[in-house]
Amino acid sequence: MRAIVQHAFGTPDVLELKDIEQPAVADNDVLVRVRAAAVNPLDWHYMRGKPYVGRIEFGLLKPKGEAMGVDFAGTVESVGRNVRQFQPGDEVFGGQTGAFAEYVSVPEDRAVVLKPARLTFEEAAAVPVAAVTALQALRDQGHIQPGQQVLINGASGGVGTFAVQIAKSFGAEVTGVCSTRNVELVREIGADRVIDYTKEDFTRSEQRYDLILDIAGSRSWSECRRVLKPQATFVVAGGTNTNRWIGPLAHSVAVRFASVGASQTVVTLFLAKLRKADLVAMQELLEAGKVTPVIDRTFALSETPEAVRYLEEGHARAKVVITV
Repeated sequence: MRAIVQHAFGTPDVLELKDIEQPAVADNDVLVRVRAAAVNPLDWHYMRGKPYVGRIEFGLLKPKGEAMGVDFAGTVESVGRNVRQFQPGDEVFGGQTGAFAEYVSVPEDRAVVLKPARLTFEEAAAVPVAAVTALQALRDQGHIQPGQQVLINGASGGVGTFAVQIAKSFGAEVTGVCSTRNVELVREIGADRVIDYTKEDFTRSEQRYDLILDIAGSRSWSECRRVLKPQATFVVAGGTNTNRWIGPLAHSVAVRFASVGASQTVVTLFLAKLRKADLVAMQELLEAGKVTPVIDRTFALSETPEAVRYLEEGHARAKVVITV
């Protein structure tokens, strides 16, 4: 089968399209013929081996594994003899290392669920990592409640576009912060108010929020605290990549130290985990039409280096998808 692999850390040029052996299917596994995959910041962090602290997981001098990609959507090709939830022909989506390939093998009890019929393979592939990150940040860390005032800083990115829609599905009143070119997009996906950060400073607003989900990591704790209610929650789920040693974690660390003693609940160093139960929760929201994936651009499997480069440049809106 054809797959994207890497043998060294570096620029997108280290990504190669090669013929490799099709993954084995164990007794509890589901073999999926991949129709689409999606690119996440995790992919280019792994590709570059940065931030350096990540090499504990990525590999010290070279990648621990050659396989690339996590998000996938496709059709079940075959199943192991113990599998009961799926059968050949089922359309599914989920997350598994090695998704930038023609086939991926996933344990039945892990991150794989049936694809909602209303979604294309491309739309379904855009869901897993970004949507689950938004869901866990808002529901599990932010304890979002109906009627709350919620602000999403970084509302037009992959996680942000899902966060706006998920927050609305919980009955919150949502404010999205983004750049000028993305104002209409954020409004179209359901934000009650959209702030163009190039024209307005949300930290100087008279509005006070019950929950802020900080994906962009563009403002300090002291600035954000001005617009938080006394018992509000502040969740950090991203940051800039200017620090080569700890990358986005630099913002989380700064917020953690600066917020010591604050009356607000502050959640930093948050990393989402792909769980089957959360994919099922997203499946229900998608089927109900409460959440719709937003795709910026699609690339062919052979163009994966260009797709990763495009996302890394920071100009992408919502999700970047690869068709297989």
